[in-house]
Amino acid sequence: MNRLITTFLPHIFRWSLSLSTIAALAQEPQSPPKPLQTEQQRQWRAQIRSALFVPDPLPPLHAQSHGKFEPTPDVIAERITYQTQFGLRVPAILYLPKSHCGKLPALIVVNGHGGDKYSWYAFYSGVMYARGGAAVLTYDPIGEGERNAERKSGTRAHDKVLMPDEMGRRMGGLMMTDVMQAVSYLRDRPEVDPSRIGAMGYSMGSFILALAGAADERFKTCVLTGGGNLDGPSEYWDNSKPMCQGLPYQALSFLGDRPAAIYALHATRGPTLIFNGLADTVVAIPTHAEPFFHDLRRRTAALLKSTDGVFDYCLIPEISHRPFFVTGDVARWLEKQLDFPNWTTASIENMPTTHVSAWAAANNVAMDRGYIAEDREGGTPALAEGVPGLSREQLSVLSADEWQRRKTEFTYESWVEKARAAIESP
Repeated sequence: MNRLITTFLPHIFRWSLSLSTIAALAQEPQSPPKPLQTEQQRQWRAQIRSALFVPDPLPPLHAQSHGKFEPTPDVIAERITYQTQFGLRVPAILYLPKSHCGKLPALIVVNGHGGDKYSWYAFYSGVMYARGGAAVLTYDPIGEGERNAERKSGTRAHDKVLMPDEMGRRMGGLMMTDVMQAVSYLRDRPEVDPSRIGAMGYSMGSFILALAGAADERFKTCVLTGGGNLDGPSEYWDNSKPMCQGLPYQALSFLGDRPAAIYALHATRGPTLIFNGLADTVVAIPTHAEPFFHDLRRRTAALLKSTDGVFDYCLIPEISHRPFFVTGDVARWLEKQLDFPNWTTASIENMPTTHVSAWAAANNVAMDRGYIAEDREGGTPALAEGVPGLSREQLSVLSADEWQRRKTEFTYESWVEKARAAIESP
């Protein structure tokens, strides 16, 4: 039986299933609704992809390597691109342990609003988990980094509302395709164990990964931070950023109880962890606290007729919006799911931590001014020490000249043109 993470204690999770949860599950009707059958799972996954215009089958990857560098003596970083919708390309960095034996587990970082492969938590995760023995892929979302017409970060260009509403549904589907193509890319890497690929989403990335992890069975595990609190009609997520969240989420109304259906699909795929600060007002966690997740778990289990595989969650008092996957708590949970070659639960427990705002100041690492506060990203106790601050030059996949020649293969504006043409075509 899966267990709830209901309380955070220093260095320890208390894993328990409350008596009230057991009682609630025992009271579920023994007649309809029926357990979530394989055919219903298949149908929902196909409908999610169709509603958001995710190509089925996915596009060919046509992956390219653009050189390597060593961010630390024990980690190799490879600059890559792969194909997404409409023949457009995604620039990414793949972090790998410099030496390893056997097949590696892998992780994908799915960024929040304004985030990209240049974000501190993206490259910190890359170096940190590569040291643990994982392959880690981070990439630029549409409109950010090398997918921005001015090659800038933090622009939130994809938030511009475009008509008709189908453009919003297509935007959500593009973001899902990007991460699903990352899975395809990792499965093709000879170093990677295709059965041990997980993903970690932050804020907007938690929403995109919640949908992608429901629609794609190839994820071994998913971690949703700064979000994952999917709610009902006309509530937070329906009314959030229209292009990448609100309109895509509204398009899934055919699922009925959307959150329960999405997390039931996750449960049939593999383990999922939702990890939030209780003071996270960015995504309305104060109004989506313990009772909310308790009830969502109950509804998900009712769909499945079982608690097996139903998501775990952790809520930390007095903490706000953070990419918790850089912390030891999430790393320990992931170790149980993916079995990192260079780590054990005990070794993670004994590793030092880095105070992120002090590290950023010492290493000239840019942080979003809205999130540098101590209760937000700035106060994060990131696992490990000695992660360097990587420069934009190091993390850029293409040289300035090559990017200028090829930018129509990458940018938001190119996607808008092609998406509009797809809508207008007969």
